[in-house]
Amino acid sequence: LTFDDGPRQNTTNVILDILKEENVKATFFVTNNGPDDLILREFNEGHTIALHTASHDYATIYSSVDNYFNDLYSVQNRVKNITGYETKIIRFPGGSSNTISRRYSNGIMSLLTKEVLNRNFRYYDWNISSGDAEPGSHTSDEIYNNVISKLSHDKINMVLLHDIKPYTRDALKRIIEYGKSNNYTFEAIKNDTDMITQKVNN
Repeated sequence: LTFDDGPRQNTTNVILDILKEENVKATFFVTNNGPDDLILREFNEGHTIALHTASHDYATIYSSVDNYFNDLYSVQNRVKNITGYETKIIRFPGGSSNTISRRYSNGIMSLLTKEVLNRNFRYYDWNISSGDAEPGSHTSDEIYNNVISKLSHDKINMVLLHDIKPYTRDALKRIIEYGKSNNYTFEAIKNDTDMITQKVNN
């Protein structure tokens, strides 16, 4: 289970309550938004704190390599200031396969996917999307079904969720219960976890 775009009060804290109750570890790809104490709680409760973006402003971060890394180092510094830990696990806004970056710099994802590795970061995309960030209104049933319908015992299931979404919060417990009852295990991403990456399209 991986959560992007948080933390956010009233969703992330409830998600942490559920994870604690279910004894499940997850990965949080955080931003510069939300309260520091939720990032500290994620860290203290044994979840992996990873880096998503400081701003989530595509026009800025994908306009140049320097702008991308300025944004990344900003959120990395935030996490280090809160937790004392310098994390090198990242997820690109929109994923490494995003095409929105073409609007701002042709070929930048081809450069960034190589340069983050050169700088000893490891990037993780996903192979299951909950659909919780797609436009339009959603229900917790929809998010639940989107996830469980794509699970497979033949792969590592890297599930994309967003801890800022109330319907994701409301679907989480059932997703975990389904996983447990169908012999899936839950682990946080670690530095030696195989990278799950998508095809770069820019």
